[in-house]
Amino acid sequence: MTEHIPLNKPGRTFAKPLRDIAGAIVGETLRRQGFAAAELVTRWRDIAGADVAAHCEPIKIQWPRPAGGDEAEPATLVLRVEGPAAIEIQHQAGVICDRVNRFLGWRAVGRIALRQAPLRRTLRAARPEDRAAVNQIAEGLSAVDDAALKEALARLGAAVKRR
Repeated sequence: MTEHIPLNKPGRTFAKPLRDIAGAIVGETLRRQGFAAAELVTRWRDIAGADVAAHCEPIKIQWPRPAGGDEAEPATLVLRVEGPAAIEIQHQAGVICDRVNRFLGWRAVGRIALRQAPLRRTLRAARPEDRAAVNQIAEGLSAVDDAALKEALARLGAAVKRR
């Protein structure tokens, strides 16, 4: 009689969510640039305010090396700034430091350093919607009963058509 040997099959593997993989990669990149909290980059517009974020973005945080047993000094937040806006951002440095520190919950940033360069991302101004195009597309959506859904689809269609 043959002996039955159980096979140890590996458990079923499932794909990892993209947010877990991307979060780990992006998080590590940001940590190398001194960002303890990735939200400082991802939520920059909320932290700094729309008027400031339209002209600058964080590049990195430079942490000074503590000498001996001295208390650690606050870091320097390095911002990429569009050339013409550099003077205005420099005048708002104190406000920007306060907003960043309030977001982080402690006095992490003590000063701002500016690097003049074009921003990596450009914030596009929202174009006013063409109401005639929205109405025309909405007429073709007679199969959609929900008025709010029909309006949203019509606005989306007009925006796609405009591009």
